[in-house]
Amino acid sequence: MNHTRLANGTWALETSLDLPRPVEEVFPFFADAFNLQRITPPFLDFRVVTPGPIEMKRGALIDYRLKLRGIPLRWRSEIAAWEPNRRFIDTQVKGPYRLWHHEHLFEATPDGTRVIDKVHYAVPGGWLVQKWLVGGDVERIFRYRQAQLIELFG
Repeated sequence: MNHTRLANGTWALETSLDLPRPVEEVFPFFADAFNLQRITPPFLDFRVVTPGPIEMKRGALIDYRLKLRGIPLRWRSEIAAWEPNRRFIDTQVKGPYRLWHHEHLFEATPDGTRVIDKVHYAVPGGWLVQKWLVGGDVERIFRYRQAQLIELFG
């Protein structure tokens, strides 16, 4: 897991995970927005509120409800890119971040699929909020996500 500070108060997090299943099996899991609930830590009380089924495609809007440190929040994301079995990008339209841009990449490997997450984000309140509140939570979310994916596909 690589977490770095970029210009203008933006942060980048990149993770990579190898799963022993083909892309054609792994990608469909991510193509179902409701599976995000399965790989998000319980401390966020994360729920998809957009009625299903959700057709994943460029321009799709998805609404979520979550609790961040006990504060109820709503989040709306837009699918900014959709390339089945290769990648997709979700961006925050409305939510707790000043910026959230999450690219999901899927690479076929000889032993299965490499799942790569590249997130660029910015928080209200700048680097102090990032250091003391947000940065650790973002890392915990992605560590949990990886553990769940290993349990599901590993």
